Amino acid sequence: MDSGSASLLQGLAEFRYQLRSFLQFSEHAATEHNVRPQQHQLLLQIAGIHDPNAASINFLAERLGLRQNSVVELADRSEAEGLVRRTEDSEDRRRVVLSVTSKGMRLLDALSDSHARELDELAPQLIRALDRIKTARTAAAKRRQR
Repeated sequence: MDSGSASLLQGLAEFRYQLRSFLQFSEHAATEHNVRPQQHQLLLQIAGIHDPNAASINFLAERLGLRQNSVVELADRSEAEGLVRRTEDSEDRRRVVLSVTSKGMRLLDALSDSHARELDELAPQLIRALDRIKTARTAAAKRRQR
């Protein structure tokens, strides 16, 4: 393996490690707040949408990488815990739109603060790994042009 390939693989490995570290932190933080990690992700996706009418089951399934029936179950659980509310779409009554309740927003705010602090710590390592990947890819492209 040449040094360019090794550098790329090392950068990718480090980046993957840093991402996984953040995901593990996120899962642990959610559990500490007595919510399942997927519920936290559901709340985050709903709250992060610019158009509140866009938070449909289909949209959320895509954003969460889950099947629609899994999102329905997740929404059921979250609604039962008072974290989200369902409303019918005013234009298409077959379509359900989810929104975050006040209780859900308090939870999301607490989790978001801790996540932002964690990202402040991880950002330099993530940036270094991304820079290493970019440098290795640029060097490989230059070698191919020769």
